Amino acid sequence: MFDISSEREKKIRDILEDVMTISEIGSEQFRITVIGNFIIPLADAVQQIKERARSRDLMPLFRIKHKQILIQFVPKLPPPKKTNYAVNIVLFILTIMTTMFAGALQQGVNPFLQLYVGIPFSVTIILILGAHELGHYFASKRCGIDATLPYFIPFPHLIGTFGAVIKVKEPITDKKALLEIGVAGPLIGMFFAIPAVVIGLKLSTVIPVGEGGLRLGDSFLFTLLSRLIVGAIPEGKDILLHPVAFAGWIGFFVTALNLLPVGQLDGGHVLYGLIGRNQKWFGWVVFCSLFIFGFLWQGWFLWAVLIVTLIKIQHPPPLDDISPIPLKHHVFGWLAMVILILTFTPSPFIFP
Repeated sequence: MFDISSEREKKIRDILEDVMTISEIGSEQFRITVIGNFIIPLADAVQQIKERARSRDLMPLFRIKHKQILIQFVPKLPPPKKTNYAVNIVLFILTIMTTMFAGALQQGVNPFLQLYVGIPFSVTIILILGAHELGHYFASKRCGIDATLPYFIPFPHLIGTFGAVIKVKEPITDKKALLEIGVAGPLIGMFFAIPAVVIGLKLSTVIPVGEGGLRLGDSFLFTLLSRLIVGAIPEGKDILLHPVAFAGWIGFFVTALNLLPVGQLDGGHVLYGLIGRNQKWFGWVVFCSLFIFGFLWQGWFLWAVLIVTLIKIQHPPPLDDISPIPLKHHVFGWLAMVILILTFTPSPFIFP
C-alpha cells in the first residue's frame, strides 16, 4: 500500500467504524484502498458504507481479494448532464420513415408512391425494438440509475434501421441492478415479438421455393411457432412471411444478438450478474464459436470483429461486486439464457 495522509485516513476510518476491521489502508492519486473484513452482515455493511461515503462526496467500489473485502474510495461523480430529447425525437421520426420505406420495398411497391404499404412492418418493428430499449430504461430508473430514452438508428437497408439503444449515464451499482437492466430488454421485447410472429404467420402464405428470393433461417422458437400455426411445409415450398411476421423474426434475431454473453451486451450483463467474473470464460467460448458459425453466415465474422474491438469480451464489474443476487434474479437470468438458445439462428440469411 502507498502512504496516506492522516486526515484522509481518519475520514476513511470514520466511514468504516463499527463496520469493518482494517488490515491494510493506503492511497494512490485520487483512490484510497482498504482491505479487511466486515464485522456486521454484508448487506448492512455495504449499505452503511455507501451512505457514509456519499455524505463525504466519495464513491466506494467493493471487490474481493484473497478472501478479504477490498474497498476503493474514489471521488463521487458529478451529476449526469440533462438529455437533449430533440435528438431522440428526430431519430425516431427518421426511423419511422426508413422502416416504412423498407416495408414498402418488401411488398414490391414503389415507396415513393405507396409509402403507406410499409406501415405494418414499420409499426411492428419499432414497437418491438422500442419495447426492448424501454425495458432497459425503466429497469435503470427502478434501480436509481439515470439513463436516456431510446435512440433509434435509421438506416436505408432491408429493415430500415440498425435498431435502438439507450445510454446509461451512471455506473451500475451492483450485480442485482446489472442483471435487472440486462434482462428487462429481452424479456419485454419478446413479449411483443412473439405475438407479432403469431399474428404475422397467420397472415403469411406458402409459396414454391425460389420465388421469394432471399430466404431466412429459423431459430428453434420460430420453427416451433411455424409448425403450430402454418403446419408442415410440403417439399419444395416455403413460407413467404407477412411484414408483421418478418418484423417478429427480426425481433427474435436482435434478441439473440443482444443476449450473446459477451462484454456490454445484454447477455454480458445477465451472465456477469449470475456468475460474476467467470463470465469472461463463456464470453471467449461464444466469441470463438462465431468464427465457426461464420462459415454458415459471413455476418458472424463481422459481429466477431465488432465484439473484440467495440463491445469487448469481458464485462467490467459494477461498483459493488460482492453482494449476492436474490433467487428470483437467478430465475430471470437463466430464463434469458434459455431465450438465447431458443432464438439463436446459426444461418439467419440464406442467399439463392
